[in-house]
Amino acid sequence: MIRMKVMTQTPDWTEQTTPDTSHTGRRLFSPRVDIYEVADGLVLLADLPGVDESAVEVTVENQVLTLRGRVAEPALAEARPVYREYRSGDYFRRFSLANTIDTNAIEAQLQDGLLQISLPHRAAVKPQRIQVQSAT
Repeated sequence: MIRMKVMTQTPDWTEQTTPDTSHTGRRLFSPRVDIYEVADGLVLLADLPGVDESAVEVTVENQVLTLRGRVAEPALAEARPVYREYRSGDYFRRFSLANTIDTNAIEAQLQDGLLQISLPHRAAVKPQRIQVQSAT
């Protein structure tokens, strides 16, 4: 069961809770995220240290934005770990987006372990005048 955590600061999104482990049994990390309001929408910044661009997946389906990433365990030739704090695993975070977000215009960039996702608002619907023609 997925529970929703409603954020009162911004009505354009809510966060869905993250499970502790993935379906593969690997540990899941919930990356730290900051969300900023800008003139044309929102910008989401996610901290993904050690995640390569090819290991990041950003999807949106039914107004739900999902972030996934994988940190591989560092491989040192002929080395045996003596002490470890750095862990491998999967990053996962999911957000429900309001209908005010244009999901077809979302863009994402990863640089130096910081994922930036632009979430633009939909263009305002403007009334359109329809010309009436005679039936003759």
